[in-house]
Amino acid sequence: MIRPNVRASFGRREAEILLALGGESGEETLRLHGLDGLLDDPRLVRTLLQRGGIRIIPAPLLFYLLVRHALLEREIHDRQLADYTAAVLLEFGRIRSPNAPSEGLPHTIYLADILMEIERARGEREFALRAHLGNMALWLGGVFPDLITSRVQRRGAPPMSYYDSLGAEGFRSAATMGTAIKHDLGGLFLQVADQFTNVRSALNGLSDALFFPHGKEPIERLLREVTDRFHRQLGT
Repeated sequence: MIRPNVRASFGRREAEILLALGGESGEETLRLHGLDGLLDDPRLVRTLLQRGGIRIIPAPLLFYLLVRHALLEREIHDRQLADYTAAVLLEFGRIRSPNAPSEGLPHTIYLADILMEIERARGEREFALRAHLGNMALWLGGVFPDLITSRVQRRGAPPMSYYDSLGAEGFRSAATMGTAIKHDLGGLFLQVADQFTNVRSALNGLSDALFFPHGKEPIERLLREVTDRFHRQLGT
C-alpha cells in the first residue's frame, strides 16, 4: 500500500542538502520555519535545477521537492497530498516492472483490466485494486501524457479525460471503504479525487520540462495545458 510517508523519511542528510542549496538564507528559514519551511522555499528548486543537482540528490527528496512546488504553482497547498503524489512516483518509478508496484496487483497498464479485477474482488483486495486504479491513472496520465496523445491519434485510444475520470473514481470509491478508514487514508483519497485533474496536470508540467523534455511538439503540449486550464476554470 502506498502511503504519504516520503516527507517523514527526511532527516539530517536531507537537511544538509537543503542547507547547501539555500546558503545563509536557508539557515535562517530552517531556524524560523523548520524543515517544511525550507522544503517550501522556491529558491531551492531553482538552485537545484541550475546546479544539475537533480542527478545527485536522493530520489525521495527530489520527487517531493518537484511535486510540492509543481502543486504549489497550481495553488494546491496541502503537504500530505504532495507527499502522497511523490510516493506514487517513487513506487512506480522503481527499477522493476512499473505495472505492479505492489505485490498481488495485476501486471497491466490498461485501466480496463483493473476494472475487471475490481468486479471480482471483495474486502481488502477490492480496496487495493481501487487505490491501484487511481495510482495507475495518475502515473500514466501524469508522467506519460505524450504517449497517451500518440495512442489517441494513432489508434483512437481513450483520451486524457478517461484517465482523469477513472483515476478520480478509483480514489473516491476506495476512500469510503473500511480499509481506507483503518489506515487514515479516507480524507486524503477524497482530496486526491477532487484534485485529480489538477494534480495530473501538474505532473504533466514536470514530465514536459524534466522527464521527457524532447517529446511531443510544443504546440500539442500547449493545447493540453490550455484544455486543462479550461477544465480547472469550469471546476470539472
